[in-house]
Amino acid sequence: MALRKIFREFMKKRVLSPPLLTARHCSSAAATKNPHSAKKGRLLTGATIGLVIAGGAYVSTVDEATFCSWLFSATKLVNPFFALLDPEVAHRLAVSAAARGWVPREKRPDPSNIGLEVWGRKFSNPIGLAAGFDKNAEAVDGLLALGFGFVEVGSVTPVPQEGNPKPRIFRLPWEGAIINRCGFNSEGIVAVAKRLGAQHGKRKLDETSRNPSSSTDEVKHGGKAGPGILGVNLGKNKTSEDAAADYAQGVHTLSQYADYLVINVSSPNTPGLRMLQGRKQLKDLVKKVQAARDEMQWGEEGPPPLLVKIAPDLSKEDLEDIAAVALALRLDGLIISNTTVSRPDPVSKNPVAVEVGGLSGKPLFNLSTNILKEMYVLTRGKIPLIGCGGVSSGREAYQKIRAGATLVQLYTAFAYGGPALIPQIKVTRVYAFLGRAFSVTRLQRMLLSISGGSSVGKYFGRG
Repeated sequence: MALRKIFREFMKKRVLSPPLLTARHCSSAAATKNPHSAKKGRLLTGATIGLVIAGGAYVSTVDEATFCSWLFSATKLVNPFFALLDPEVAHRLAVSAAARGWVPREKRPDPSNIGLEVWGRKFSNPIGLAAGFDKNAEAVDGLLALGFGFVEVGSVTPVPQEGNPKPRIFRLPWEGAIINRCGFNSEGIVAVAKRLGAQHGKRKLDETSRNPSSSTDEVKHGGKAGPGILGVNLGKNKTSEDAAADYAQGVHTLSQYADYLVINVSSPNTPGLRMLQGRKQLKDLVKKVQAARDEMQWGEEGPPPLLVKIAPDLSKEDLEDIAAVALALRLDGLIISNTTVSRPDPVSKNPVAVEVGGLSGKPLFNLSTNILKEMYVLTRGKIPLIGCGGVSSGREAYQKIRAGATLVQLYTAFAYGGPALIPQIKVTRVYAFLGRAFSVTRLQRMLLSISGGSSVGKYFGRG
């Protein structure tokens, strides 16, 4: 059977592949010090692999949907091993695994009632991966294959930079949170442009070879990253004195590969960056970046939408200023929000809370969602908003949408939960959380007001 062949290939790649050998070598020093622990570790690993093989042998005999579901569920077995590694090492391995295709591929199509169209782009679902995971666009295809409706890479700086000294990522597992002070570690726009260009060319070649007689409309379903949508998040170099020039350089180099662009002015880990959120500074910056984009030659699709990512640590006056700039300059969207420098309970009681950096994860949810609600009111529903911060379930994704978000992003929950989290969020029926007092019709009207009558309502259109 075809599924058995797929399973054999899967096991060759994932179970008998170099990453496991690499992980084994990485732990060799510890094994020398504690042979009994190493023996237990090998037994545990062997038992896990045995269970995976036995389970896979069974499910490979059933239909493809069941097999796919099993593959995603099986990734939960790997999460404890990643938790034992240094956070940055685990992150590096996860990106490498996705880049090499050592992750499950979502074969089950998204239900049509969760698809939507924003900025003229068709999203198969509203759940995306936030910037910060794939900083250098190494794993776009692998991440989209996991079932995300869109993936945002970056932040990308004009010139390569190492970022802040290590250690710079700290886990707070009991709180479902992470503190990071990476500081825009990036390989630079040239390296990212080469990588995206190569991926784009390969993708177009594959599409042409698979569909030699297909129409242009069929080939362009989704975005520039094939069936999924690709966002590129732009940052400035730490030592740069001209932020606008840095962002304009990113636009000139990377916009041809992006379905949308993001000006990141809200990372707390680059000195002076958040000052660009002031009314005058933001207005001057956005005007220059828009000019850089609009001076380029574009085809029928036009230039990529331009968004700004803001911080959650803003006053009411700050939010009013940002909304005024967004409306006056007809900004295409806002991402709400980045990490917070605050330490809300229960994080404040954790010794790790003293670490400098931005906090992400569950403790950020309420703060970022309140900012989202306020910005929706201030922009009068005229600008698409992407809700980001603390999303770890279908219920929370729905709460973001109800607060005014057109799309939703996650990151920290994905770092903890792995690939199995994505289908769990998507299959959660939002109707389960509507409640008796909140009608579907009322919800549809609210969502349609956000998108100006686009197909956002389809997300709730059929049960």
